[in-house]
Amino acid sequence: MNRVAAFAANAPLMSIPGASAPAGGIGEWCRGAGGLRLRAAFWLPQGTPRGTVVLSPGRTEPIEKYYEVIGDFLDRDFAVLAHDWRGQGLSARLLPDRLKGHARAVEEYLDDYSRLLDTFESRMPQPWIMVGHSMGGCLNLLSLMAGETRFASALLSSPMLRLKTGKRSMWSVRFAARWNVRHGKAGEYVLDDYDDPFEHTFEKDGLTSDRARYERWREQLYACPHLAVGGITWGWLAFAVDAGERVMKPKVLKRVKTPVTIVQGGDDARVWKTAARWVAKRLPRGKYVEVTAAKHEVLMEVDERRWPFFREFDDLAEQLAPREEYAPQAETVYPTPEAEGFQETPAPAVISPSA
Repeated sequence: MNRVAAFAANAPLMSIPGASAPAGGIGEWCRGAGGLRLRAAFWLPQGTPRGTVVLSPGRTEPIEKYYEVIGDFLDRDFAVLAHDWRGQGLSARLLPDRLKGHARAVEEYLDDYSRLLDTFESRMPQPWIMVGHSMGGCLNLLSLMAGETRFASALLSSPMLRLKTGKRSMWSVRFAARWNVRHGKAGEYVLDDYDDPFEHTFEKDGLTSDRARYERWREQLYACPHLAVGGITWGWLAFAVDAGERVMKPKVLKRVKTPVTIVQGGDDARVWKTAARWVAKRLPRGKYVEVTAAKHEVLMEVDERRWPFFREFDDLAEQLAPREEYAPQAETVYPTPEAEGFQETPAPAVISPSA
């Protein structure tokens, strides 16, 4: 069977005042693992493309949330391929209740990602740079560990390598998730009280310090409720635990030849930054960058906490596709690292793969 699924144009890209889809792009439908219909979008820059960024959002996040980020890459003369993971955005949901944040198996996501790359490969100028946030970053890294070699480099934002589980130990969370999945409760919410995404507030749920960017996303959500995803199911929790355990394998990490930079929020309340340090240290060409005071969503943070990510991107881009070979522009001026709390941390390992 041909793994390159047929794409059809005209998948919608939602826009609101102040958050319009960047020019030059088109939304498209594709078929993922098991024939599931997934949404992707591809943009070309106005100038000669220096390469392609493949952008993978985190849990609950659709393409629309990343319009500003996509524009940042286009301004740097990179083509951009963005996509909705299965079960979120406008991709097919896995349960009749669209708001349930559900997942079944890591393999389905990795298969979807591989099919996406296979289908767009002929359209995407080289070199390719992998960019993923949170869940997307974890799945991106797993794809490299599984043998994906087409990327020249990877830049991951606060990847979901080990979830924070509050007062419960990881062992107890793992046991509860697997027990509930085995006993037919995979599609049930983990929490008894329903997590309504439309009742979230900046003060209670903001994963960024930037209120304006947070509120812009809320406006997008209210304008297109079909983009919303609520609380997690036992199936999703089992998937997330499994994904994290697969990443924490030193022997497999050592086989990843692609350079990988992890930019981690210093005040992340969703994932353990110690896991990101541990993984970066064991990657043959790994690098760990911590942004002091940044929350989980580094790419949605206030400007002074976003710039370390884009400084890393610009350094990578300059190595892979020097700007002077394309369309010379004024050099980007960044704030002084010390003034903005930027740390490039060659930190020692502080957790073990079995922790």
